[in-house]
Amino acid sequence: MVRREAALRLVGLLRRFPAVALLGPRQVGKTTLALSLKGTGNAPPHYLDLELPSDRAKLSDPELYLSAYEDRLVILDEIHRLPGIFQVLRGLIDQRKRKGKRTGQFLLLGSASIDLLQQSAETLAGRIAYTELTPFLDGEVADLAPTAPSTLWVRGGFPDSFLAESEGESYEWRSAFIQTYLDRDVPSLGPRIPAETLHRFWQMLAHNQGQMLNAAQLAAGLGISGQTVARYLDIMVDLLLVRRLQPWSANIGKRLVRSPKVYVRDSGLLHTLMGIRDQETLLGHPVVGASWEGMLIENILSAVPANTPAWFYRTAVGAEIDLVLEVKPNQRWAIEIKRSLGDPKPRRGFFIGCEDIGAVRQIVLYPGAESYKLDAKTEVMSLHQLLSVEFAGLFTTETSRSETVLEANG
Repeated sequence: MVRREAALRLVGLLRRFPAVALLGPRQVGKTTLALSLKGTGNAPPHYLDLELPSDRAKLSDPELYLSAYEDRLVILDEIHRLPGIFQVLRGLIDQRKRKGKRTGQFLLLGSASIDLLQQSAETLAGRIAYTELTPFLDGEVADLAPTAPSTLWVRGGFPDSFLAESEGESYEWRSAFIQTYLDRDVPSLGPRIPAETLHRFWQMLAHNQGQMLNAAQLAAGLGISGQTVARYLDIMVDLLLVRRLQPWSANIGKRLVRSPKVYVRDSGLLHTLMGIRDQETLLGHPVVGASWEGMLIENILSAVPANTPAWFYRTAVGAEIDLVLEVKPNQRWAIEIKRSLGDPKPRRGFFIGCEDIGAVRQIVLYPGAESYKLDAKTEVMSLHQLLSVEFAGLFTTETSRSETVLEANG
């Protein structure tokens, strides 16, 4: 399955920057996407998998080795395995710039965001752009089959899970993926955390999908400190497996909640952590609404520009908005997510919240295909309508949220 939009975004960045970092969790398709770029230039890219000792050995003298591929795009997979290489890349990029070669030199693939961003940003500022490859999104699968969106919801967007031959095979793949992350991938990235403890923590986050973080409760359940809970959460966010949505914090004279909401980003992983194997089980499970909400939020935040402020809104007395987007300066959209076809009308707290934040648009997302006005200010629509129609033109000149660019600084 070709991820055309992601490929076009990646090619566009390589035409503008000497180095591009493609971030995303393991098994999301980064390597497949990178290798699909073969033939886009005068010579095919040169690929190194830094998980392999043989490929890491080739870079024992990275300056000498990489100088031999000056005329080709070099793909360095699992770049966190060789963090010291960024200084060498900077020297090569600057050297080649003096020769007139300014773009498309290095494509760096990474499974964790924060460390890679910090290491590369300090060394390659002005020379690198970042883009995130998420699991499949609704817009990428909607045209495959009428049932594709519901399959995506149940199985999640990791390619091997979504494209599996059966529900059983998909569930089995996700179970193995989770265990591999805990046993091998997390330790390989540095943190030394017992796999069983981190598994329980991940499961507890799943059972609290879309709820405000209660660090004290999680700490008590795991027998650890609140500071350790914060560290574990940072790791899961860093691995691009969990999303932390911050609360609205503007001073409007009301008592606002201060804790973030937490979501397992991929719905398929969420369901596996909770032992949900198929759609029939999901529809009867208490997490069904939070699962639907998390999937839609993930799709929305992957579609809006990288600099778009996004929050949820909640006051101590019950005013609440699932997602607030500041699409332009001082232009805030309030988005409520409902899974009901019959009566998607929000509660009174949504309308109070809209007045509190001065929302210029009030949108209710629901599973139906028809778009209509709920009242003079409130519109009901599908996710597809929001992304393909309402966002069309609004963000055409912007950078998608999954793409962050560090502009040249000299």
